Amino acid sequence: MTVHPTLPREVVAEAPVEPSARFRDLLAAEWLKLWSLRSTPWTYVVIFLAVVGFNAGTAYDTYRYWTSRDARSRADFIQDGMALQQAFTNNAATILVLAAGAVGAVTVTGEYGTGLIRTTFAAVPARRSVMAAKAAVLAAVMTALGALVAVTSFAATQAILSGRHLGVPFDHPGAVRVIAASALLLPVGALTGMAIGTLVRHMGTTIVLAVVTLLILPAVFSSDRYWSALASHTMPMEAWQRLTQPTTFETPFPWSTGGAWTVYAVWTLAAVLVTVAAVHRRDQ
Repeated sequence: MTVHPTLPREVVAEAPVEPSARFRDLLAAEWLKLWSLRSTPWTYVVIFLAVVGFNAGTAYDTYRYWTSRDARSRADFIQDGMALQQAFTNNAATILVLAAGAVGAVTVTGEYGTGLIRTTFAAVPARRSVMAAKAAVLAAVMTALGALVAVTSFAATQAILSGRHLGVPFDHPGAVRVIAASALLLPVGALTGMAIGTLVRHMGTTIVLAVVTLLILPAVFSSDRYWSALASHTMPMEAWQRLTQPTTFETPFPWSTGGAWTVYAVWTLAAVLVTVAAVHRRDQ
């Protein structure tokens, strides 16, 4: 009797399933991408020097020409709390917002321009997680830079004004609020620029739209009419001015500091949601 050998059963090998990327790994990747560009640290140094220099220059101008002021002007300076106003000036805040919007725009449009974003999405199909990590890294870096700029500006300006016995300490009423509001203006502006960049994906257009949204649009509204004033109160720059203005400042339609902080929070949350949702819907 012939015995046939037993044929082995065919074994179908399944391809191993790669584990999904952990969020902390995405954060590390975005951190490396952010600092891999030579221009990144130089950009932050320029922002720091420009804003601090602007504020210090204003304080020095007050110090230099203080003796030429009359008694009434000197009294008003102290009564109106102008030392805190010069800790972070409107011009410096404008520069900060411009820089923040541009940094946020470049963070996302740069990857779309080079095609790196396609490689990233191919490696990590979870697009929402990628963009959330990108927003988190940008927010953290901008908050740290904003805090450094705000604290340094306050220390420098008050040291200069102290030469005329005008400077105030860090525990002066309202000082912490001015520092915090000025520091957080940077991440709010940067995340707004990132959200616009995610929608537009063109660097030049994104920067223009960021400038219009953050700076030009608030100037369109008037504070003399109720609905116009109400609309202006929803803008980040107006919120910053409310948080940093002296207690003696009067406006036809006043609003609370709590409302101003809420504007910061809403803009931050909305920018992150737009960044995450837009890329999920458009890049499937």
